[in-house]
Amino acid sequence: MVNESVTTYVVSVFEAPNWRTVLTTNDKAKALAWAREIGENVQVEEITPEPKGACAE
Repeated sequence: MVNESVTTYVVSVFEAPNWRTVLTTNDKAKALAWAREIGENVQVEEITPEPKGACAE
């Protein structure tokens, strides 16, 4: 079994007074397209988990 990290992109929109997660995908192009479609007050976060057994130094 190969231990590969999969990057997830989270598209969130600001609805006063909080950020709300709207969509998640593993495709960066799709995440950016959704952000453009939503418009203002949008952020795209990239989350890549560390592989199991990796140690932060």
